[in-house]
Amino acid sequence: MPKILWLIILGMAVNVTAVSFLWPMNTIFIHQELGQPLAAAGIVLMFNAGAGVIGNLIGGRLFDRIGGYWTILLGLGIALISAVLLAFFHSYYQYIAFLAGIGFGGGMTFPAFYAMAGNVWPEGGRRPFNAIYVAQNVGVASGTAMAGVVASIEMDYIFFANALSYVLLILFAAAAYKGVEVKRSSAGTGGLQEAAGSQKYRLKALFILCGGFIICWIAYVQWQSNVSVHIQSLGIPLSSYSVLWTINGAMIVLMQPIMAFVVRRWVTSLKGQLYTGVTIFVISFAVLSQAEVFAGFLAAMIILTIGELFVWPAVPTVAYRLAPPGKEGSYQGLVNSVATGGRMIGPLFGGVIVDAFGMGVLFYVLLATFGIAFLCVALFDRPLKRHGETVERDAEQAA
Repeated sequence: MPKILWLIILGMAVNVTAVSFLWPMNTIFIHQELGQPLAAAGIVLMFNAGAGVIGNLIGGRLFDRIGGYWTILLGLGIALISAVLLAFFHSYYQYIAFLAGIGFGGGMTFPAFYAMAGNVWPEGGRRPFNAIYVAQNVGVASGTAMAGVVASIEMDYIFFANALSYVLLILFAAAAYKGVEVKRSSAGTGGLQEAAGSQKYRLKALFILCGGFIICWIAYVQWQSNVSVHIQSLGIPLSSYSVLWTINGAMIVLMQPIMAFVVRRWVTSLKGQLYTGVTIFVISFAVLSQAEVFAGFLAAMIILTIGELFVWPAVPTVAYRLAPPGKEGSYQGLVNSVATGGRMIGPLFGGVIVDAFGMGVLFYVLLATFGIAFLCVALFDRPLKRHGETVERDAEQAA
């Protein structure tokens, strides 16, 4: 990989580490320290995610207009100001405003990181996006682990640690990414030939794929919300639930050589990777629907992780291939906003079903909706085929 890509990967890992300082503590702080009900904590998190959706879309457009360097610095600047204010002022309504600011600023950086990764290594296929995906998971693991240590000393120190991480990141980004060139002449098209109106049908293809992508995220985020409650209702301790996410993170890092071999030798096409991943998601939720002891949840998590190893890097890769020159950021912004939107509405979607019909019905509803995800994968490239185009390359680049 190019050296600059390693710097982008490091920046993404630190960026997600900063975000993850607050992630596990938000609900606890709002409920226990501020004395607000859990529903109020949910409203705060929804504002944060909603601001992230807007930030993703704006950040993608800014990347196309002013480049990745200034987009990342602007987004980090907004997040830093919000984090500093939150460190000193964190009453309930201040928490809503400043956490939304962090979500908005942080959201602006994500499409820029993805688009920059594709631009600095356009011949890398899905590999730069896979590297960014792994960096995100390393950041989540690092941030949540350090947050626990800091919170054990003093809960308020979490906010100062979060602000400090943004200070370090913005200094790193200012030095590391200055002068990074954006190869607009060839980036994004992935070999697709330009034609009149190409942006319209490529965007249509991406919208169809995003329909399946948001369904996958709505299902996936149930593990972070309703499934956690379900596990505890069965008498399985919270510590065991945490172990499941530790295994998830470890598998994502340790299975990279195996995934590279599988993608290079067997599942060489992006469409094949999407089909495989969604199929594995279905198997995971089928196992989950029958789980009543820890071993069942462990098996479901292992299967789920294998599925995300196929899907999560493949979607931004497709978006990069579809993007016309000069639109790479906008296409990555759309994909990231859809993922954030899925994380935003997923807990509410699942919670409504569980409250009305029970956990079992939720699992069967999710299994049924995966049929829509399959349909989206099957149909997304039809607009391209009508114009004689494809998102696929040779097997080595697809890996």
